[in-house]
Amino acid sequence: MLKVQNLSKKYPASEKYSASNVSFSVKAGEVVGLVGSNGAGKSTIIKSIIGVLPFQQGQIKVNGFDINTQSEQAKKSIGYVPDDHSVYDKLTGREYINYMGSLYGATKEQKEYAVGELAEKFNIAYALDTQIANYSHGMKQKICILGALVHKPALWVLDEPMVGLDPQTMALLVRFIREYADEKHAVLFSSHSLETVKKACDVVIFIRKGQIVRKIDLRTNKDFDLEKEFMEINEVSNA
Repeated sequence: MLKVQNLSKKYPASEKYSASNVSFSVKAGEVVGLVGSNGAGKSTIIKSIIGVLPFQQGQIKVNGFDINTQSEQAKKSIGYVPDDHSVYDKLTGREYINYMGSLYGATKEQKEYAVGELAEKFNIAYALDTQIANYSHGMKQKICILGALVHKPALWVLDEPMVGLDPQTMALLVRFIREYADEKHAVLFSSHSLETVKKACDVVIFIRKGQIVRKIDLRTNKDFDLEKEFMEINEVSNA
């Protein structure tokens, strides 16, 4: 569903690569987590995958489409939840979901599902006809999640999705991530919450200084200590 090969990205003002020779994949039915300290390169990798950032080397394919040469098809296969819940504040929640659905070619049934069952699941149905500018931080994050899912994307990408969510909604989102993957979709997300990563992920990829330093398959390493590994990797990084 997602294939990243030898991705390298360097910003114009920097001499160092923010992502260097990064290769990994996310299969249908799989949840993969990116873990690393601030500045490790997680967001750079994610924004390259969704087509926001150009990159110098490598190839990214989403649902079989190249993000550079077949960008429209690739982007229509992606649902993206940023860490800053970027939404159109002047729209109501319902207008936002319908707009995102139209943008990504969602069917009438998919839009109805998003403003109906999905909105109820995330406890935001009551606010759909309220202007988003009046939403709390957590509600904006929820409406952003619904907007990313309205077209049932093959690849769901979340960058620090738990920001601003209460514990109940965090638990709900973890369960829904698993349910979404079980429906043969692919999920990629980054998080500083190692507990969340352990609950949600099949595979964890540790990032340090723009490079993959370790991949762990939690399906075959259920007792793996993520926190210990994270601390050891960052001790090496800071040495």
